Amino acid sequence: MANIHPTAIVDPQAQLADSVTVGAFTTIGPNVRIGEGTTIGAHCVIEGHTTIGCDNHIYQFASLGADPQDKKYKGEPTQLVIGDRNTIREFTTFNTGTVQDKSLTQVGNDNWIMAYVHVAHDCIIGDHNVIANSVQFAGHVTVGNFTLIGGISGIHQFVRIGDFAMLGFQTRLSQDLPPFVMAAGNPAEAQNVHQEGPRRRGFSPERLSVLKQMYKLLYRKGLTLEASKAEIAALRGQTPGAEVDIDNMLTFLAEANRGIVR
Repeated sequence: MANIHPTAIVDPQAQLADSVTVGAFTTIGPNVRIGEGTTIGAHCVIEGHTTIGCDNHIYQFASLGADPQDKKYKGEPTQLVIGDRNTIREFTTFNTGTVQDKSLTQVGNDNWIMAYVHVAHDCIIGDHNVIANSVQFAGHVTVGNFTLIGGISGIHQFVRIGDFAMLGFQTRLSQDLPPFVMAAGNPAEAQNVHQEGPRRRGFSPERLSVLKQMYKLLYRKGLTLEASKAEIAALRGQTPGAEVDIDNMLTFLAEANRGIVR
């Protein structure tokens, strides 16, 4: 049986695994499901059609599953889905999706999400991301895997952030940020290739060199985007293990819908 503090209010229809812990004065609604090993701190509100996986640590005063902050929302039963092993700190706010998109807001696995982060409706956040304090995601944002997002940054709606991208402190991001690129500023500008994150994940020196080449082709050669894509595609077959990184970059660029950070 879940370990629920006597002052917490948990709807009888909520589905909590036996090893869930719920802190004092927390409120959990009827359409909430929480997996094994997850800890919910004090004074949290978890509502809406919200599913939370296993072994998450949700700190005090978090608000998860509230209605989207979208005037088009008319009470439809949209979802918030959170994966496993996430750390979700104080005063975070994650909203459910809207029927105008996928009816889903989703957070993956193994993310470190610091205090005061807002994840708006229909955001899709991948795995192994570090999101610093007070980052604000507008609606429909997509974040890849292994990104680093600096504190007090604002992300415009529909923007995409690629794998291993890095966003500096207090950055305003209104265009797509390609994989492996560091950006900062207001508005954001590309600063350099992000190699330290991939290096820590075991990328070989040869793969890191390909990341640097792709960055130069995008930002340092004065090429058009189409010409950059052609030059990046020409790197295929030259470096063992780098095909996945090249394909990652080309797929991201092909799907850019707001232009990329320059």
